[in-house]
Amino acid sequence: MTSPETVTDTRVETTGDELLVVENLTKHFPVTRGIVFQKQIAAVKAVDGISFALHEGETLGIVGESGCGKSTLVRCILKLLQPTSGRIIFEGQDITGLSRRQMRPLRRNMMMVFQDPYASLNARKRVGFIIGESLELHGIGNADDRKRRVQELLEVVGLNPEHYNRFPHEFSGGQRQRIGVARALAVNPKLIFLDEPVSALDVSVQAQILNLLKDLQKEFGLTYVFIAHDLNVVRHISDRVMVMYLGKAAEVAGRDELYVAPKHPYTGALLSAVPVPNPDIGRSRRPIVLEGDVPNPINPPDACNFHPRCPRFHEGRCDVETPSLREIGRRHIVACHYPLERWPMTAQEMAQTTGA
Repeated sequence: MTSPETVTDTRVETTGDELLVVENLTKHFPVTRGIVFQKQIAAVKAVDGISFALHEGETLGIVGESGCGKSTLVRCILKLLQPTSGRIIFEGQDITGLSRRQMRPLRRNMMMVFQDPYASLNARKRVGFIIGESLELHGIGNADDRKRRVQELLEVVGLNPEHYNRFPHEFSGGQRQRIGVARALAVNPKLIFLDEPVSALDVSVQAQILNLLKDLQKEFGLTYVFIAHDLNVVRHISDRVMVMYLGKAAEVAGRDELYVAPKHPYTGALLSAVPVPNPDIGRSRRPIVLEGDVPNPINPPDACNFHPRCPRFHEGRCDVETPSLREIGRRHIVACHYPLERWPMTAQEMAQTTGA
């Protein structure tokens, strides 16, 4: 399996067969003052120059602290939010400037599974309507065909076809998330965005949903963009991982390489916070402790936006010169002037840490 290619600075090296290409995507939310005559006084830089490319059948994991722009990035790609600048190319077509009407025939190829299985399903509608609504909107089949399709999807995701007439409140959290997955699969999409799909579920149900997603990917050739906070979850499902900080990509690498040999201090800090089940390893490990809070995205730090919290901060460079994404290994890209030379955990220790 080929891994998704990613960005060097703001350009993406492509081969022409990518399913999705994102180039220098930004989304700034204006901050205004006044009631009648509003004046923009600042902007929240939620997404600030993200680029990557993704091939069919791959999974790109996106991790980072809350508020770093992960969900906003996905909503911009889906055109649920209009990007401030940049390009989105899906199946070779630039969809950045398309209107809602022009996007409609393309939406059946890009679906989303939301974070909260309780809030993402309409409590007033039955499961059959929830899953089959997209079929009706896109004019696929008649009423009988849509019912058969919904019942097939319920069986595919491990539910009983007889659940067709039930309401969402009659299901557990894991079952509701399976309904969300079935809804995303209804129109045979090529790309599915998964916005923290297991964060609201307990550990045993998380494993069931993750295994279901992997099985469906193999069966239907799906491509995933997977957002999560849990680094163990991301490693389990992703081929490649992008670490975001304050709207920017801090590091992008293959799953195994990033977990065994992280180069950005922020990535190292995230991994060092993962609990270790082996007490001997846990006592000998030296965690990377970040001081302070995440800066305000309205007024991010100059140059490297991570430098106020970075343990490898060098005055006169980190606070003056903005680091560009540069390749330091085979498809391992990092935005840091002073990347980590050696990760304090061995590959064997990391495997025990992540349960790999």
